[in-house]
Amino acid sequence: MERLSYIDEHARSIDANRDRAWKALLKVVCKDPSDPSTVPAGFVLESAEVPARLAMKGRHWFSEYALVFELDDECANRTRIHAKSWANFPGLHGKIYRALVIGSGGHQVVVRRMLRKIAAAA
Repeated sequence: MERLSYIDEHARSIDANRDRAWKALLKVVCKDPSDPSTVPAGFVLESAEVPARLAMKGRHWFSEYALVFELDDECANRTRIHAKSWANFPGLHGKIYRALVIGSGGHQVVVRRMLRKIAAAA
């Protein structure tokens, strides 16, 4: 996969230590929370560094993309979770797809909803 272009980053503070935040992340993102490789359809696991980083990537006709979650300690019982996105949208169909997904704000809504669910699960 060629180098992807940066799209955006969203972050949220969670009232939980990093271990609990990591478990909440897997509970929300993975089909089987005990197995980080069970990421959502359209993604494959790129790396899982417990309890600090979960990186997923994917590809289809209109785009190549990556979504990376990073967890940082804010204090003993508080974690900051970052969701960082990269993607390329080649060709005319890719430009149209980018407008639909990124330009419409849909991507932002989905990522922020995921972060809220992770915070609630923690």
